[in-house]
Amino acid sequence: MRLLRNYIFWTYERGSLHYDIMVTLILAFLFISPHYIDFKDRPQDSPLEPTQTLVQQDGAGYVYTLRPQDIHHDTGDLDGDLLYAVVQYAGPVTMDRYEVVKDAHGKVSRYKVWVHRP
Repeated sequence: MRLLRNYIFWTYERGSLHYDIMVTLILAFLFISPHYIDFKDRPQDSPLEPTQTLVQQDGAGYVYTLRPQDIHHDTGDLDGDLLYAVVQYAGPVTMDRYEVVKDAHGKVSRYKVWVHRP
């Protein structure tokens, strides 16, 4: 009973036989258990979407990568809507150009917006 209590409370000195047995059991569990226990850790079918706007410096300006759901100001004018979304992050900027990025199915997945400060 005392041996079991010492194992549970990890009271053995480092380098002793019992300490080495405990470490070996832990390592064996870590490396052997995934072969016998299904932890359901599979790669996802689609990559995860980033939840934030990506900002990259491009020479004297910046490139903002926005998700379609980040465009909240829907006036029907895509130029104005994209500029409005970027202004919410960056403050007053001038939009140089934008690019619509589509996925393999032709659905809009991102907007890249090139801006610079006036």
